[in-house]
Amino acid sequence: MTAPGTPGALDDGWRRLDPRTALVTAVLTAGVVVGTAVPLVMGFLGHFGAARAGLWTSAGAVLLTGCAALAGHVRWRRTRYRIGTGHVDLHSGLLLVRRRSLALDRVRTVDLTARPLLRLLGLVTVRIGTGEHQDGESTLELDPVTRAEGERLRRLLLARGAAPDGDATAAAIGESDGVLAVLDPRWIRYAPVSFVAPMLGGAAAGGVMQISEWAGAQGDVIHWAVELFQALPLFWTLAVLVAAALLTGGAGALGLWTEMWWNYRLEREAGGTLRVRRGLLTSRSTTVEEARLRGADLVEPLGIRLFGAARVDAITTGLADDEEAKEASHRTLLPAVPRPVANRIVAAVLRQESAPTATPLTRHPRAARGRRLRRALAAVLAPVVVLTVLAAALTPVLYWAALGLALVGIPVAVALALDAYRSLGHALTDRHLVTRSGTVRRSTAALERSGVIGWTVRQSYFQRRAGLLDLTATTAAGTGAYAVYDTGAGEGLRLASEAVPGLLAPFLEGDGGDPDTVARPERERSASTR
Repeated sequence: MTAPGTPGALDDGWRRLDPRTALVTAVLTAGVVVGTAVPLVMGFLGHFGAARAGLWTSAGAVLLTGCAALAGHVRWRRTRYRIGTGHVDLHSGLLLVRRRSLALDRVRTVDLTARPLLRLLGLVTVRIGTGEHQDGESTLELDPVTRAEGERLRRLLLARGAAPDGDATAAAIGESDGVLAVLDPRWIRYAPVSFVAPMLGGAAAGGVMQISEWAGAQGDVIHWAVELFQALPLFWTLAVLVAAALLTGGAGALGLWTEMWWNYRLEREAGGTLRVRRGLLTSRSTTVEEARLRGADLVEPLGIRLFGAARVDAITTGLADDEEAKEASHRTLLPAVPRPVANRIVAAVLRQESAPTATPLTRHPRAARGRRLRRALAAVLAPVVVLTVLAAALTPVLYWAALGLALVGIPVAVALALDAYRSLGHALTDRHLVTRSGTVRRSTAALERSGVIGWTVRQSYFQRRAGLLDLTATTAAGTGAYAVYDTGAGEGLRLASEAVPGLLAPFLEGDGGDPDTVARPERERSASTR
């Protein structure tokens, strides 16, 4: 219950959002309106003149901002929430009143986010979620409340009773409380080599063209660029454009990384929760319950992998990334850092003496390498053949395009295929199934064997001829499935049998489900347990 006299308190334990809701809504709307007004004024100049264009635009901006402030006040008046004995309740709406409720025992996350304006006012947005994909129905959002109220809600909603396994488990959870990792500014060196950099470079070029169009000067910009590069050979023109895009994108990636990861801190709190806090302008706080942690994923995109770095994602239940949290995955516990540091954090998070992601892996048969080489070459040679046919029918110029694609594409495809084969591997530890795969994005996942609820065995016609199969562990955590690709048939079945004894036995031939025998001849078989 809420004590009488508490700010925002109503009767029967109900509370309102912060009274500054209308102010926040008005200021945010004004910012959007100002950004939209610039191209509108430019567009109106040719029709109404500067004075009338400015007057009409200003009047529209004031009207929209006032309406937004009124809507914010109504939302504050008509929104209330409370934490009862078994539920979190949220009532909102004016004409159509919406009543929503989440059971307390289903609450998995309580995340706090504060945009720059909210931070300035000492406010936060609280997102309470169950970690289920139900089109937003599994999430309640309180926007905004004071930071103190947000912290109170976080502690209260994530509080649990005694540990399920008794006092020994409770003691084990609390014995390693404290800071696990803090920001090292040297980690920023990995930002420019991420896949974000070239994307930001392209976005910057698109932004310049859009702004020039608003100003009615797009033709002049294109003419200036043509004159600038017309004296250069085509190769150097492309080289300069690529370099400019990479430099611009690299600068943007540095800024984006700083905004997302500044003030980063990973800590284990009393009661068995992992908390990630980060953000320069917009602060974010994400909490992961250790009781729902099923492993860790060492993720190495190609760019940062070439520099010996990796990031760490949690494999956990109850952390579904909803539509409003796509900009930063809830599962990321650690940004790109040197690989030894990442393995050390994995060990600390999983409470292991050594990281399972650093375990030596069993290599896959050479037939797996052949499959990757054939697929990579097919992906390159198919367009080469198409260009050659078109050249014979249309113009000989396409012969040069086909030749260039073959000269560049074949070595790249072969290199990626060989790297993909070298990345394949798997292992079993006392507690974890470890599987690694990928080249553009290599992933080394350490999944708790107790978290495996089923197996799916896939074996195509060509895999059967090569003695290979794909083995997928299904789980309620993380992405829901972690695969061991193109392993030997006998080795894969033995791995599944040892990881979760007895689960795959009905799908093996021979007496007693002997793991040394091959799977039944169907293309796909699966086993599961609940």
